[in-house]
Amino acid sequence: MQKGSVNKVILVGHLGGDPESRFTQGGTAVATFSVATNESRKNSEGNWEDHTEWHRCVLFGKQAETAAEYVKKGQMVYVEGRLQTRSWEDKEGMKRYSTEVVGNAFTMLGRRNADGGSAPPASQPSNDDDLPF
Repeated sequence: MQKGSVNKVILVGHLGGDPESRFTQGGTAVATFSVATNESRKNSEGNWEDHTEWHRCVLFGKQAETAAEYVKKGQMVYVEGRLQTRSWEDKEGMKRYSTEVVGNAFTMLGRRNADGGSAPPASQPSNDDDLPF
């Protein structure tokens, strides 16, 4: 790592779609997906407005396999990694750029329920017979 230089990103947000997965020629799993983060801002009239920012993310290896198998659109995730910008030429010869978060830590947050949304944590069952009073 370069002295005095840091390239670190931490995102907590919702998946914009199911991860797309593939394998490299060397057999490494790759998963790409978008994560939406939200913030509220005051506009020029002093009213609050929500703003959504979309982040392109990529995972490799076992984390990519896990993401492809278990996470779905709308699920909340934690992604930690670094920013990387790639460039290429399109069919018309124009130079194109894409900046993405290359994840090195990935965690699914919350649980999934049957309708595809996140379910709240299950409460502990109560057994009043075990109470000492």
